[in-house]
Amino acid sequence: MHSRQFKDIPLQESREKWFKSHLLDREVELKELYELPQAELDLLMAETAELRSDPGNRERNLGKFCTAGYFLELAKIIDYRRSHE
Repeated sequence: MHSRQFKDIPLQESREKWFKSHLLDREVELKELYELPQAELDLLMAETAELRSDPGNRERNLGKFCTAGYFLELAKIIDYRRSHE
């Protein structure tokens, strides 16, 4: 399992920031991305990528659109690191 301790999470990613995932059926905090099993991380990346791919979502809910982008980019970084360990 690819696990990181919460103490290793950068301070800016320790702030309370969450994304309500319909695929995971729960809210996910930003710092939780480091601990998510790969299957859940993949689902979250797919969900946030889908949300970001529809420009209409930007007009409907700018906050969620921006948060999805932040979660997507961090998830991609974590995924890349895991695949290159």
